[in-house]
Amino acid sequence: MRLAVCAEMVFTELPFTERVRRIHEAGFDVELWDSRSKDIAALKATGAVFSSMTGYTAGSLVDPDTADDVVRTAESLIPTALELGVSRMVVHPAELIDGQAARPVYRSSGRMWTTGARTLERLGRLGEKYGVTFCLENLNTVLDHPGIPLARAKDTLALVQAAGHPNARLMLDLYHAQLGEGNLIELVRAALPYLGEIQVADVPGRCEPGTGEINYAAVARALAAAGYDGTVGMEAWASGDSHAALEGFRAAFTVPALQAGVNA
Repeated sequence: MRLAVCAEMVFTELPFTERVRRIHEAGFDVELWDSRSKDIAALKATGAVFSSMTGYTAGSLVDPDTADDVVRTAESLIPTALELGVSRMVVHPAELIDGQAARPVYRSSGRMWTTGARTLERLGRLGEKYGVTFCLENLNTVLDHPGIPLARAKDTLALVQAAGHPNARLMLDLYHAQLGEGNLIELVRAALPYLGEIQVADVPGRCEPGTGEINYAAVARALAAAGYDGTVGMEAWASGDSHAALEGFRAAFTVPALQAGVNA
């Protein structure tokens, strides 16, 4: 497993480029959110490996009236992704503004399902053209993102399955899944063939693994036993010192230790 850290949420007292440099020097890949306000040349000069970034800036995947905006803005971001070497571009089931639903919807419809699957398939074709993968992230509507339709992990997984394109995969966020659904080990096993990446944070607080109720050691052992060799990204706030948070994350997902535990 490759390990990545979201630069938006750690070393927050530092300029963004310096956050990226610190994460890279600690031996992790780097995740970004909105790239439009970033100094791309400075980020590239850090030598960091960029794992993922936000892959659209407008529109809703499941709204027939704005789905074209998702695809249009996704294509506009691809040059930045290619310049940074980003392989995964993250989309959500609906449009977000400052993390909240742009147009809250509290009941999904069959038309939303159909539109979401078709739009995701279009993104898959776009990704195939340029050599990137679009990853649909599940969200929780209990605490952080009320009014987002088709946001649960089981819904986003079903949309990825319906899209049926290898360049359209699942960004499985276990923090959101714990708040909305639980049963994380069975969830990751079911999602394994469709995963683009896994993101982690603990509950409550959305801080690094080991600060809350999720048994990430057990989750990590299950991933290792299943043969998962993709990326695990820490999209979490540091509960205290950022260096300590990164080391706590590394300890939870260190593969040699997990293999020893599996073989014991």
